[in-house]
Amino acid sequence: MTKVVLIRHGRSTANAEGILAGRAPGVPLDETGRAQAVRLGELLAGTAIAGAFTSPVQRCRETATLAGFASAEVVEGLSECDYGAWTGPASRRCAARRSGATSRSPLEGDVPRGESMVEMFTRASTAVRDLAGRHGDGDTIVVFSHGDPIKAILADAFGMRLDDFQRLHVSPAGVSIIEFHHDRPLVVCINAGGDLGSLLAARSAPTVGGETSPNPRRL
Repeated sequence: MTKVVLIRHGRSTANAEGILAGRAPGVPLDETGRAQAVRLGELLAGTAIAGAFTSPVQRCRETATLAGFASAEVVEGLSECDYGAWTGPASRRCAARRSGATSRSPLEGDVPRGESMVEMFTRASTAVRDLAGRHGDGDTIVVFSHGDPIKAILADAFGMRLDDFQRLHVSPAGVSIIEFHHDRPLVVCINAGGDLGSLLAARSAPTVGGETSPNPRRL
């Protein structure tokens, strides 16, 4: 059994502004996100970690470093979804939603000039299964990734229909844990470690990228 600790990056400047950042360069953590990352390091300080891995995207690498995993191995399969033409201000995301590609089914259609949800789902879930397979029985590894890829990884572990992965919610700096027992993963927890008060106060709805703008819009 290998235990995989999935961590979404801390809050980024794009999260705070309601922008779908995707793989755009130059999107750092904001002050809240940096504090969240440091807190993650404190929470993990007493745990024996056999390996740490991160998406190549800046906000994930920054989270890993502030959490005490500056030498985390960069894994392309953990990267954010390439949202193509949807990347950028919230107005673009809303236009994409009105196209129906996400309002009917998260997996329906292709992202213009980007990566399909099916491609992202397969890439991310395969990457984590491969990382778990590289480690021995009883090992714990830490994986820093993004909202949609982590939701895809969790959905795969749950054995959910691919169309349902956007029914999961993962907050910035949220922690989820999966134990990989051969071909039958066990989801130990999902989205732990966040601010319970803000979760209860928020009027949440499924969003591409899992953004955290003050007034999230429905898919």
